[in-house]
Amino acid sequence: MLAYANPTRFMKLSSIVLPWCIALTIGLLAVGLYLSLFVAPPDYQQGETVRIMFIHVPAAWMAVFVYSIMALASLIALVWKHPLADMAAKAAAPIGACFTFLALVTGSLWGKPMWGTWWVWDARLTSVLILFLLYLGYMAIWQAIEEPVRAGRIAAILALVGFVNVPIIKFSVEWWNSLHQSASILRVGGPSIHSSILTPLLVMIVAYSMLFLVLHLINIRREILKRRIRSMRLAQVDAV
Repeated sequence: MLAYANPTRFMKLSSIVLPWCIALTIGLLAVGLYLSLFVAPPDYQQGETVRIMFIHVPAAWMAVFVYSIMALASLIALVWKHPLADMAAKAAAPIGACFTFLALVTGSLWGKPMWGTWWVWDARLTSVLILFLLYLGYMAIWQAIEEPVRAGRIAAILALVGFVNVPIIKFSVEWWNSLHQSASILRVGGPSIHSSILTPLLVMIVAYSMLFLVLHLINIRREILKRRIRSMRLAQVDAV
């Protein structure tokens, strides 16, 4: 894997796999949305409102997953200084922020008919909101500091410090009283959801994961090109 930390090798490899990943993502999203909207039956308690969960649950899962990827890349950038590590972390941040925002919005849309309110200062909701603010803060550092090495170092520290929020999100429903239900998919004894709901949900989770991969590759490629252009401009200035 160290060989692919080279930006040139990464550009060549990503140009090959990206079209296939895009095609697979489109197919999975099409199948997942069809199963979610037209095949899955209404829930006996939630009715048709359950269909929001097919958008909300994968978005919430990806919000935490992407931040974990970002924190891991930040750790690698700080310790081993891989050429692509801080680029990978930076490229993941706006995608994770969008997933988190989608999770918050769809959660509110689901909460109104189910809980009778758009928002409560529930432990899970509050910790996810903090996660969204961490994404925004991380991106703000990159915008505020022009020099990539310094910006990457400061942003990486924030990402690692903020990672403490990830287990809080995961276990908040067990540590505090919460309106959210406990885990129903990854649990001892297997999923507690009927297969008619579980299947489209899993397909959507895989589709969201592939969507992240596609967007992440595109963002990393764009960041590599951006830094190459910056280096060329700096070289021109030095030559003058």
